[in-house]
Amino acid sequence: MIEIKELEKSYGKTRALTDFNLSVEDHALFGLMGPNGAGKTTLIKIVAGLLTPDKGSVSICGTDALRYPRKIRNLIGYVPDYFGVYDNLNVIEYMEFFASGFGLNGLKSRRRCRELLAEVGLEDKENSYVDGLSRGMQQRLSLARSLVHDPEVLVLDEPTSGLDPGTRYAVREMLQELCIQGKTILISSHVLPELSEICTDIGIMDRGGIMTTGKVSEILNRIENSNPLRITLLSGTQTAMGIFKRNPYVRSVSVSGKTFMLNFDGTEEDEAVLLQQLIDADIPVKGFMREPGSLESFFMQMTSPQEEKVILRNQ
Repeated sequence: MIEIKELEKSYGKTRALTDFNLSVEDHALFGLMGPNGAGKTTLIKIVAGLLTPDKGSVSICGTDALRYPRKIRNLIGYVPDYFGVYDNLNVIEYMEFFASGFGLNGLKSRRRCRELLAEVGLEDKENSYVDGLSRGMQQRLSLARSLVHDPEVLVLDEPTSGLDPGTRYAVREMLQELCIQGKTILISSHVLPELSEICTDIGIMDRGGIMTTGKVSEILNRIENSNPLRITLLSGTQTAMGIFKRNPYVRSVSVSGKTFMLNFDGTEEDEAVLLQQLIDADIPVKGFMREPGSLESFFMQMTSPQEEKVILRNQ
């Protein structure tokens, strides 16, 4: 449904996207996560047709999005991370204004707009002024507006940012229902637990590139099966690194001060052997434990800038 290949975008000397590749399947609810500055908003705006990349291609529903932008606009519903102020427009006028941009007018437009307002729980706000709505109501209205032309693809940039827990839950429920109805949804967010709960697939971005993608179930299973081993030492870090390098079950090591995060393939017995090796080397061990494993910890391992990562052995 969405195919992105070798995408690049720079702002002056700053690279926002570098050789970016991503594939989003039909009817997926794809969550794109990454730290601030990872390039998420730039990518979302390119997919939505609001930015032109320096290089690369974007295909949506089999159509070249860069070559045929007008056709793509009929296929995409876009929800930005902010809501523009529309003075002197009430809710139904706001909806009909955008509906007219897609050729919907008169009774047909009014009926479609009222249906969508009911879907997002704003049927009693038709005559309320848009700029007087709460942040949560404005976000619901933005979602309703993005659906006015019944697009096949929804692209949302941080749609729950700044919302209270109840409104975030309501928006998540709407997105899941739209996915069930057959929409393909690409959503960016930094609220990791939220993405793991509602998305079918996720991708982790960092420094303008894609670090990893996959089904949420597959990534959570991968995390569960390869939780990092956290070892904190009081001293002897160089000696410890030598021990880690010689251990056949250590695939890689991330170092932050005197704390080591090991991708460790061994069993509990192998862990015990490693701990004994450190003790036999007279290295004072302050902490030695398996991380419980979560999407957050996996994300931090993939994107943390303050850690020195030493790759010892490939899978």
